Amino acid sequence: MNPIISVLIFLLQAFILIIFIRVILSWISPYPTNRVTRIFWQVTEPILGPIRRRLPLMSGIDLSPLVVWVAALILIRVLSSFA
Repeated sequence: MNPIISVLIFLLQAFILIIFIRVILSWISPYPTNRVTRIFWQVTEPILGPIRRRLPLMSGIDLSPLVVWVAALILIRVLSSFA
């Protein structure tokens, strides 16, 4: 497998995990000044923010993490086919 593709796949998988952790943190609602919460917010917001602005809310549920998660999985599958 090409090392560049392997690194990209690893980064996408790590980003999926970070998004998952952010979703879990949003459910338990720790203090917004919590350092860990801010780190996950700062890492994911540049990707989730523009998608959230374009997607309508569905009964008050933010679907942007789901959209990014599915797009990342598709991108991982495409990258894997090139390797």
